[in-house]
Amino acid sequence: MHSKFVIGQAEVARVLTAARAEARARQWNVTIAVVDDGGHPLALERMDGCAPASAYIAVEKARTSALGRKETRDYEEMVNGGRTAFVTAPLLTSLEGGVPLRVDGQVVGAIGVSGVKSEQDAQVAKAGAAAL
Repeated sequence: MHSKFVIGQAEVARVLTAARAEARARQWNVTIAVVDDGGHPLALERMDGCAPASAYIAVEKARTSALGRKETRDYEEMVNGGRTAFVTAPLLTSLEGGVPLRVDGQVVGAIGVSGVKSEQDAQVAKAGAAAL
């Protein structure tokens, strides 16, 4: 029998708070999504002025990162590097801005951010992930 860490609402709140603070400090209106290790949504926050489509994209970035156990940037680099067939992979969003949430090396979930440039989305996501 294996044991694993499970992200709780207290941790989700810390991740959201840190990501929100990073976005506000830069005056970026984004959507922040947090999912568990199976990609199931735990929290979603769309800041005022952020496009509605970003809510869908943020969740998919987080889900992709949780299921793949890596940053979505890795998938984007793969596609941009010539492996274009990868865009048809099921359950994957090949856009930077999804970051796994790790505790002692175990992925407990992921954060996805959408609303500004991909590298800025990733910056906000990494700030959230660092809160764990």
